[in-house]
Amino acid sequence: MAGSMIAASLGSTAAGADPYGRIAEADVGMKFKKDDISAKIFTQPWPADYPFPPSAFSRTDESDDSNFYDTPRFVYHIDEGAVRALTNYYKTTIADGSSILDICSSWVSHYPDDFPKRMSRISATGMNARELAANSQLSDFKPRNLNVEPKLPFDDGSFDVVTCVVSVDYLTKPLEVFKEVRRVLKPGGRFILSQSNRCFPTKAIRMWLGMGDLEHCLVIGAYFHYAGGWGSARAFDVSPSGPNTHDPLFIVEATRE
Repeated sequence: MAGSMIAASLGSTAAGADPYGRIAEADVGMKFKKDDISAKIFTQPWPADYPFPPSAFSRTDESDDSNFYDTPRFVYHIDEGAVRALTNYYKTTIADGSSILDICSSWVSHYPDDFPKRMSRISATGMNARELAANSQLSDFKPRNLNVEPKLPFDDGSFDVVTCVVSVDYLTKPLEVFKEVRRVLKPGGRFILSQSNRCFPTKAIRMWLGMGDLEHCLVIGAYFHYAGGWGSARAFDVSPSGPNTHDPLFIVEATRE
């Protein structure tokens, strides 16, 4: 449904795993890739007006999100292969000494094991304080429901990189959040969003549920465009191959102008 909105304008169950200290950076028999699929997705000029009506952001469960996320979930929301592909992407694309913010974060951010030593700062926001407190990679964290209060509790130009792992589909005010991410990034900073095909369907925005993987990437690209102040979005298929690789994984990112 959501993909058709753009097209017309243009002409989970969580995966379980061991709790702490299991983020792997390389695995025998597992192969990682970085296929640029931008040309397959961003094929037409963007419509003059934002193509998504308010109804696109409704959800099956409109009850208070804080109640839904009140119980900590110490699980992985993508499978083993996708987690390690994401860790590898961060390892190979984020420069040493960077200051990082992980929004919609949890008890693990999927960064390489040595990131706390290699990076200057790793901050986070998320829905559950107990999950964030269990995230040993964080320098600091501030619980925040971005659907209620999209303003990020950080100063302008605080970060080199902002990440968001399989959570953009829960944002009901994505343009406000993308504008806030731009505000807290330094000029030239990157916003990296990863996405698979798992979700909590009752809390995902309605239009997301009717789309496929490439349409999801297109919608994220639309958020960048209509939020303003971003370079052209790029999309990558980083789905791994090898043992324990079932979930797809896609990256959409853009640079703050």
